[in-house]
Amino acid sequence: MKLSVVVLISGRGSNLKSVLEAAQLPDSRFQIVGVISNVPGAGGLDHAKAHDVPAFVIDHKAFSDRAAFEAALASKINQLAPGLICLAGFMRILSGDFVRAWRDRLINIHPSLLPSFKGLNTHARVLDAGVRFTGCTVHFVRPETDDGPIIIQAAVPVYADDSEATIAVRVLAEEHRILPLA
Repeated sequence: MKLSVVVLISGRGSNLKSVLEAAQLPDSRFQIVGVISNVPGAGGLDHAKAHDVPAFVIDHKAFSDRAAFEAALASKINQLAPGLICLAGFMRILSGDFVRAWRDRLINIHPSLLPSFKGLNTHARVLDAGVRFTGCTVHFVRPETDDGPIIIQAAVPVYADDSEATIAVRVLAEEHRILPLA
């Protein structure tokens, strides 16, 4: 029996695409049962459709507050009945109540070697800090942002002539590799 997964996205869906492709491999141990975007027109919705995976939009801007948005999100997730929820470029902070409801069944990919460089603008902060390595982390989500038990990490070097863009390319390639593994 394959693990059923719902993927939450907000953008172009490059990590979603890597997960969708991995799910189609003969030895895959998971299947994507739905994709939900909080942004209408997000590019990742096209990836879901191209792989014949049901795709839904729950626009956070259509709700009066976070609780109402999360109630609608939880309702759709419950209809899909996944064993796991994967945040793949989902750019909304989820409340502690939502996270606790899915404890140990909610994972996230973050573009740094956690616990370093939590939050946004990670590549700029990596450059400012002068570190020699950065990378990405898949972790179980906890109520604190970018916190929780680490599932898998991948490291990439930081070169003296790097820019945010060059680091982002190397980190994203590793994200595409490790998220399906997680």
